[in-house]
Amino acid sequence: MPRKTWVRTPTAGGRSIPEAVRRQTEERILRHAERRFRGKYTWLDVRFRGKFCYVDAYTEPAVPKRLPRDFPETRVQYLERLRATPTHLCRLRYFSEDQWSFAMYSYSHERYEDSCLPSGDFWCLPVEAFDVAASLHLS
Repeated sequence: MPRKTWVRTPTAGGRSIPEAVRRQTEERILRHAERRFRGKYTWLDVRFRGKFCYVDAYTEPAVPKRLPRDFPETRVQYLERLRATPTHLCRLRYFSEDQWSFAMYSYSHERYEDSCLPSGDFWCLPVEAFDVAASLHLS
């Protein structure tokens, strides 16, 4: 009879994130972002749903001096809409406090796609995943 081998994969499974880990993860990401990416975003939204942690950034938009005459919004409306639109950075999947996987948001496919660190590792800490995503989207 063949032996069954169980493999943990970073692209499936995961566990519900305990409340204490949620608080700690949010605090670490926000502290790290303030140190490494100050001035690159207005505020960060770190939220949790089941086994996932989502990180979005809100930024101050770059606006042209003049909008086209037939533009459907006023300048104020345009700025308010852009300020309220998040930049999706990443989605983290929880396995244990020191073992997470992550997916980056693909704007071309409008969904999260499983990713790895530049080192090739699929397992990471939340701040490592944030660094990769923020370096790409907040530079």
